[in-house]
Amino acid sequence: MAKSKETFNKKEKEKKRLRKKKEKEEKKEARKSTSNKGGDLDDMIAYVDEEGNITSTPPDPTQKKKKIELEDIEVSVSKQAPIDPEDLRRKGKVTFFNESKGYGFIKDLESQDSVFVHVKGLVDDVRENDQVTFETEKTPKGLSAIDVKLAK
Repeated sequence: MAKSKETFNKKEKEKKRLRKKKEKEEKKEARKSTSNKGGDLDDMIAYVDEEGNITSTPPDPTQKKKKIELEDIEVSVSKQAPIDPEDLRRKGKVTFFNESKGYGFIKDLESQDSVFVHVKGLVDDVRENDQVTFETEKTPKGLSAIDVKLAK
């Protein structure tokens, strides 16, 4: 006599698969019955009140509206005090300068950052350990000192 090709495990897997399929169909039917697709246009419209809040009620046309002057609207960055040119100047100490290659570094006394300086940015001749004042500019490789003068 031949053995049955269907084992207990195969039967259980088939029952589980059919049960999942039935549950999926039930969930699909439940979603269809509770779905509000194709609802009224009035349910989909939203209004914005004078404070910018979203509401479901239309604005009252009899309500008095505020008058806003065009000059009162600010769309940019808040106004700042003009920058004093003296604030842009920094003080520092020359930590390294190679005269033959024409470059060096200045240590900023405030931030303790090392700033690159090229001979093109010098106003006065500088040596190592000189106290200087300078301005900075942003370059592709980082900050660079310009308008470097000996401190008085």
